[in-house]
Amino acid sequence: MKIAALRETVNGERRVAITPETARKFIALGATVAVERGAGAQAGVADDALVQAGATVGDRASVLADADIVLGVQGPDPDMLTGFKPGAWLVAGLNPFGERARVDRYAALGVEALAMELMPRITRAQSMDILSSQSNLSGYKAVLDAAAEYGRAFPMMMTAAGTVSAARLFVMGVGVAGLQAIATARRLGAQVSATDVRAATKEQILSLGAKPIFVEAVQGVEGEGSGGYATEMSDEYKAAQAELVSAHIAKQDIVITTALIPGRAAPRLITDAQVASMKPGSVIVDLAVEQGGNVEGAVAGEVVERHGVRIVGHRNVPSRLAADTSALFARNLFNFLSAFWDKDAGRPVLPDGDEIGDAIRLTRGGQVVHPRLTSAA
Repeated sequence: MKIAALRETVNGERRVAITPETARKFIALGATVAVERGAGAQAGVADDALVQAGATVGDRASVLADADIVLGVQGPDPDMLTGFKPGAWLVAGLNPFGERARVDRYAALGVEALAMELMPRITRAQSMDILSSQSNLSGYKAVLDAAAEYGRAFPMMMTAAGTVSAARLFVMGVGVAGLQAIATARRLGAQVSATDVRAATKEQILSLGAKPIFVEAVQGVEGEGSGGYATEMSDEYKAAQAELVSAHIAKQDIVITTALIPGRAAPRLITDAQVASMKPGSVIVDLAVEQGGNVEGAVAGEVVERHGVRIVGHRNVPSRLAADTSALFARNLFNFLSAFWDKDAGRPVLPDGDEIGDAIRLTRGGQVVHPRLTSAA
């Protein structure tokens, strides 16, 4: 059983899908591990460390040759998979809705493509959830990015020359990234508030010492989609939320937006008029900028200024903490494969009808098989 890991080729991607820790664990299961030379260089994972863990390091062709499973952070270009063994697994974040044509090409190659970002949010899959592990550090980094752009201090400071007021920071979207943003901003001394369409998050916000900002007038709207994700809201709720948020945003120094809906464009949370209502020198960090953005005027890959407000739109925020995010991502992949490892077969087996397998399997036997992709087609 050969497990291969490739060097990422997407511009700006610094993470790697395997570490010495997970390489040793795969080898302990009875697998052999091969890693493309230089795959972990930008994440602090040296080739020598992988070799010491028992992996072999070589060029892409030798790594792919006879591989049964190929690991990646992002989906590789199908042209890179020359010599890929038909029926072998590709396990990575594959962006199936944004890269639909690429999924078709995986199917044509005979690859069984498994999209790790579609992992269901169920108890037994928590340790396999790449969205959660990467979003956690994204929420942390968003606060640091805000602090870097904000020309003032976060905490209240009392000095002989006078008092510095605490920064007011508002988090919109209280998933994994939002909760970590709240916790990090609180540690830095900001005055934190937060909102979400899911009523259940109110207690989580309070537990972190932040102030919940929620629409109370519209009853019976929970905003909870399947699998614990947020879903689209009614027009009535959107109008009430916009009115509440507009008044609140105008008083904030920093806003961090994290709202995403799987398989859909990011919902628009902040309009240009709301940006204009903020004080000059304020900062907005849009963590959803690559999916269309929560903030009107946000530009993917840039920090722009509108109405005196700096709007931060960094791409691939997890990659900006590559050492830690790679360690977590690699563990997610190992936890998934080891959970389905069949000792007699000497490999993982993903049975039909399993909730996890059915959720993440995109292609098999030369066909696209995921129901959300086949129904869309």
